[in-house]
Amino acid sequence: MNQLKKKLKNKELSIGTWVNIGHQSVIEVLGMAGFDWVTLDIEHSPMSLETIQNLLGHIRATGMEGLVRVSKNEEVIIKRVMDAGADGIIVPMVNSEEDAKKAVNFVRYPPHGKRGVGLSRAQKYGYGFSEYKEWTNNNSCVIAQIEHIQGVNNLEAILTVNGIDGIIIGPYDLSASMGYPGEYERDEVKEALRSVVEMVKKSDKSLGFHVIESKFSKLKEKIDQGYTFLAFSLDFFFLGDRAREEMEKLNQELEK
Repeated sequence: MNQLKKKLKNKELSIGTWVNIGHQSVIEVLGMAGFDWVTLDIEHSPMSLETIQNLLGHIRATGMEGLVRVSKNEEVIIKRVMDAGADGIIVPMVNSEEDAKKAVNFVRYPPHGKRGVGLSRAQKYGYGFSEYKEWTNNNSCVIAQIEHIQGVNNLEAILTVNGIDGIIIGPYDLSASMGYPGEYERDEVKEALRSVVEMVKKSDKSLGFHVIESKFSKLKEKIDQGYTFLAFSLDFFFLGDRAREEMEKLNQELEK
């Protein structure tokens, strides 16, 4: 069992980050920062599947594990990123038990799922299919992204699905589904988040959150609240925030 799967199973803390800039240098820089895993986001970035496969190789070389946030809960895109060598997927807009079952089925082969067989990088280009088939049952990770109030309302059923390793909250879309895009500090949204925390803690699944801000204090808040599967900001926030902070300090000095 790989380290990420083990941590998810045991509800141990793991910290990763989000990548939207499709270049190996970004992966290598983040790998040196000490993250456990990286999610390549193809829902909201221009990255191609060819880029995804290339970056997954670089992620593995850094010692991290590589997830892909797929564009939607759909058979073809899920099997293609898994064939490219992803350690698992994050599936957006999981709003029901049926959505969760579909995601698991698209990752696993029969009789445990419905995934079609292809021979690519993950299967060592045909040389290691038997080994990989076993790997998918014991090591592949499926994370349900809860980012709509419907998903919150149906969460108890979602958490019963075998093969779902954990959930991760998408705060922007969750607040948007409640009529307050981006306003995830509103009382109504916070109450929805509290209900998610309570339900997941009673289950055998890991509790996750995507902390958008690139400040460790925001991450620490979530750790203190009991979240264990945490995505810490994203590549262009780390880059942009640090650049803006330092330029602001410089400008303040120059104005003295």
